[in-house]
Amino acid sequence: MELVSLWHDLLWPLLRLLCGLAFGLLLANVLEALRWTDHIAKLARPLAQAAHLRDVAGASFALSFVSASSANALLGEHFAQGTLSRRELLLANLFNSLPAYLLHTPTIFFLTFPVLGLPALTYVGLTLFAAALRTLFTLCMARLLLPKPAAPAPAAPAPAPARRWRAALEKALSRFRRRLPKLVYFTVPMYILMLALHKLGFFDLAQAWLGRHASWLAFIQPEAMGIIVLHLAAELGAALGAAGAIMVSGSMQASDVVLALLVGNILSTPMRALRHQLPSYAAFYAPQTALLLIVANQGLRALSLLLVSYGYYLFSQ
Repeated sequence: MELVSLWHDLLWPLLRLLCGLAFGLLLANVLEALRWTDHIAKLARPLAQAAHLRDVAGASFALSFVSASSANALLGEHFAQGTLSRRELLLANLFNSLPAYLLHTPTIFFLTFPVLGLPALTYVGLTLFAAALRTLFTLCMARLLLPKPAAPAPAAPAPAPARRWRAALEKALSRFRRRLPKLVYFTVPMYILMLALHKLGFFDLAQAWLGRHASWLAFIQPEAMGIIVLHLAAELGAALGAAGAIMVSGSMQASDVVLALLVGNILSTPMRALRHQLPSYAAFYAPQTALLLIVANQGLRALSLLLVSYGYYLFSQ
């Protein structure tokens, strides 16, 4: 039983995480080596130019619609090479808020709709609107804080296709082999630490502390506190189960259930950052840089959701 528990709790989730991160890193290296990122960047070039961001930020933005790991790997590679400053890296990472959320929107919708019905459209729409606000805010901040980048130099003539593919794959695999040990060395200890904290009850204690110090949530109906408490553990499925039961009983209106889910989403931000984002970001950035990006990313996320939730609360009264 202990071996089965070790496999299900640690080895299998860690293996899936490492495979996903490794695939994202390899994909980013292949696209970079083939110089396809130049073509990908053209898709987001108008937005990137409006924000005074380099083409690599535009390529990362476009890649975020497909793979958040590949987008982070691309930014991490250029930051390590010195072609992106820390400020540009931070703004480029925040700039990816909308496509990164859109990547998960279908999953969230098909989780919430069977339970909530039409209110799921409201919940997903509000969280999507908050992500759009984050990207728009980042665009404005980047335009204010960054100088307009110089025009990129003309690209060198491409070699013959067969030679280009062979050389690109060799270059990508060389970079991948060089970066893979770092990905494993940082991700595995970080994941084990997060799992140990979970097993020792750290997240349960944090959840209980937040529950005791949430008196400012007096505007939330008492029946909705179960939804919020379950969401504090960063478990959307459990919170949706409670929300579905409450809606079936008819003890709360749909607007109150949506508001409770939004508040739970905000309050679960610290635990989500520690349990899910830190192991992933540590694979592509140095610990200090990863922590800076996570704090900025999750802080802006919580603020945008707070503004959207407050607006929805006023509208629904």
